[in-house]
Order: sequence, then C-alpha cells, then structure tokens
Amino acid sequence: MKKGAFTCGLDAALCVLGGKWKPLILFHLAHGARRYGELRRAVGSVSDKVLIQQLKELQADRIIDRVDFGEIPPKVEYSLTAFGKTLGKALAPLCEWGTKYSSDVEAIMARRKAREHRHAA
Repeated sequence: MKKGAFTCGLDAALCVLGGKWKPLILFHLAHGARRYGELRRAVGSVSDKVLIQQLKELQADRIIDRVDFGEIPPKVEYSLTAFGKTLGKALAPLCEWGTKYSSDVEAIMARRKAREHRHAA
C-alpha cells in the first residue's frame, strides 16, 4: 500500500495553514470579502511584505480569490473560495476554543515570557 504524503488530517491542514498569519487571514475572510487595507488592519501587526506573501500563497493554493478591479488607485478584494470556506468552517471550533480559554492562554504566554527572561539573564 502506498503511504500518503501526510501523517494525519491535521498534518494536511497545517500544510495549507502554515504561517502565523494564514489562520487569521482566513478568520477575517470567513466574515466576507475584504479589501487589502481592511484585511491589513483586521489582521494586526503583520508587515505588508509578509501579508502579501501569505495572501499570494493562499491564492496559489486556491484557498482565496483575488479580484483586481483595475482601478486607480488600485482596488483589490480578497475572498474565500468554496474550498477555502471548508477550511474556514474547520477553524471555527478552534476559534471557539481560543475565545473560551483566552485567559488561560494569556497566563501561558506570561509564564513563557518569564522563563525566557530568566534564561536570557
């Protein structure tokens, strides 16, 4: 029997979602199409270079669509493809988990930062 490319379904999903910003991009596009500037503000502290790179990868993977309206100033809009919407639905429970346990995650992050500070000293 031929072995698949992935060890499990999560491995396959992470192949597409690799990168810190892709899940956040999908989260915001799951609520509807967004222009680049709207998406940039919604995602947060990502640089333009990295956001553009992640958007290009998601487009190449057919997770998102990019529509260039051919206007000046440039008007570009991003949205989820039908395939991307399936991935967005798969992320919904993870978003719910993050919302439910955000205070626990904040405590985890504080402990990590304290450990890093102790090891750096």
